[in-house]
Amino acid sequence: MMDTNLQKDDLTGTIKFIPPLYKQRYQFIKDLVIKYKPKKVADLGCADCTLLWMLKFCKCIEVLAGLDIRENVMKEKMHRLSPLPADYLQPSERSLTVTLHHGSVAHKDPCMLGFDLVTCIELIEHLEAAELEKFPEVVFGFMAPAMVVISTPNSEFNPLLPGVTLFRHSDHKFEWDRAQFQRWAVAAATRYDYTVEFTGLGTPPPRTEDVGFCTQIGVFVRKYPKNGETVNSEKHTQHAYKTVFKAVYPSLKDEKYLQNAVVSEVLFGADIIKRRLLGNFRSECKEHSDGLEPKLKFQPFKYFMTCSKNLSLAESEKLADDRSMEPFIDGNTVYIPLAKIFSIPKVNQLCGTFEKLSKLIAGKVALSNDGSAVIVIMECENEEQEN
Repeated sequence: MMDTNLQKDDLTGTIKFIPPLYKQRYQFIKDLVIKYKPKKVADLGCADCTLLWMLKFCKCIEVLAGLDIRENVMKEKMHRLSPLPADYLQPSERSLTVTLHHGSVAHKDPCMLGFDLVTCIELIEHLEAAELEKFPEVVFGFMAPAMVVISTPNSEFNPLLPGVTLFRHSDHKFEWDRAQFQRWAVAAATRYDYTVEFTGLGTPPPRTEDVGFCTQIGVFVRKYPKNGETVNSEKHTQHAYKTVFKAVYPSLKDEKYLQNAVVSEVLFGADIIKRRLLGNFRSECKEHSDGLEPKLKFQPFKYFMTCSKNLSLAESEKLADDRSMEPFIDGNTVYIPLAKIFSIPKVNQLCGTFEKLSKLIAGKVALSNDGSAVIVIMECENEEQEN
């Protein structure tokens, strides 16, 4: 449970939660995601997609899905869930797919199977009696995620809210007190083999603590893995939802984006090595005024070595001492052995193996005839040497 700050205006009697209660509910879900690291998360009653937008930045999540009966509300805000230009320039190591569905939580659809976490934030109080009756079977029986979080208003808090007569919102079909919500939740948990714990958000003012939290929350956790035969049979359930949005984020797990990233790192690294090599060449030319051809030696970049997550400094230096890793100049061409390229930390991290590097840059980066070195043609640098 998160700490809350509450302010009460003595003139109007208005209670204000800081941050606003809706933000606290979203943060509650985000904290659970950070703690339990679910890969697949669905938000039922996703409305303007704010929670989904927040969760798309959680690195553990690979699949996000939203469901709402109000298609127009989702469509107004769904652009927030699309990849940004930066996502293409620097693809993430994880995969992420975001999908929005138009439909009712009273209907079953196989697209909602296999989720780790399902959230229902201020949803159930909007359901008609017939929908609420079907809700536990759809969510706990059919979807059967590892965890379900349900929040709903606590009607015992309502007398503290000025202007609230019956319900807090005109679309609410009911609002439960703590006993009613807990009785319903325990019955659903018992029937579908879940445990449930209760908490809440929105602490009441001093001397009114007996009313409980403004928002009451049930956190349900499934006791046992779902039977495989049951899952297979449910996959054949007829589709009831309409997909209104789908975004697949660029990921390094997609070889197209991985190849682009590797080629970019190889070219960048090769350019750095070339510039360093030419700098050494010019320095040695100045030191040898007798006209003898200088013997080129290349010392590896400390930048490459100290940033490496895969190689220790000693291992990097040992590799660099191998003559097969020494870049050299032949005419107007710089040859940089692939072994040297592979020792660049980012390239090593992206490729994992030398063979993978060779495969990804084939046809994308200029290589020597035997494919053992990246070649870089000198242009203006070579002209400067001649002058």
